[in-house]
Amino acid sequence: MRRASGIELAEDTVPDETTILRFRHLLEEKRLAQALFAEVRALLEERGLLVKSGTIVDATIIAAPSSTKNQKKERDPEMHQTRKGKNWYFGMKLHIGTDPRGLVHSVVSGPAHEADIGRLPELLHGAEREILGDSAYWSKAKQQHYEQAGIRYRVNRRAPPGRPLSERQRRLNRSLSRARAWGEFAFHVVKRLWGFAKTRYRGLYKNTVRAVSMFALANLYRVRAQLLPPRAQCVL
Repeated sequence: MRRASGIELAEDTVPDETTILRFRHLLEEKRLAQALFAEVRALLEERGLLVKSGTIVDATIIAAPSSTKNQKKERDPEMHQTRKGKNWYFGMKLHIGTDPRGLVHSVVSGPAHEADIGRLPELLHGAEREILGDSAYWSKAKQQHYEQAGIRYRVNRRAPPGRPLSERQRRLNRSLSRARAWGEFAFHVVKRLWGFAKTRYRGLYKNTVRAVSMFALANLYRVRAQLLPPRAQCVL
């Protein structure tokens, strides 16, 4: 972080907490995080690093504190509870659209209990020839809609109630899962490498600003070697 921001502890004055807080508020008020994300996306497109042939859609839950031991004696009202498998989670959900190599071109957020498929249109850039996603995005109506528009709907099949998937459908799902796994790399960088697995602030917007900033930086991190000048070495 010091190297990226050009701060040298031995020589420079490190910004104090108040300065950093004001800078964060400036990002929120002026929507500068969204502008930063758009600028990074434009840079990747200009360098030919962002592939527009297809979009991988995915979502992840960011946990929020469920404790009511705070000044208002309540949980964050903008966060919600949802069930995933046999486990319950409380927090928000981040939805992303990536290119076939996992570079993020779209980010939206919402409460954890909202359906993934409801945010699908917001994750598309409009020039893709195929869509990949897990079974949370499966819909026969969506498949017909996009395929009529000339877009392949390569989404994992969901078994109908009371009926298992056929062996052919399971093989198809395994094949699709290998292709869409690239979309999870951005979540790995943001959640595992950089620790954004839990919300830091109250409310969706502040945490969304942080997420958008981190996905912009995650894109640069993923292609850092390709962005360096000739013969330069990457030290990250």
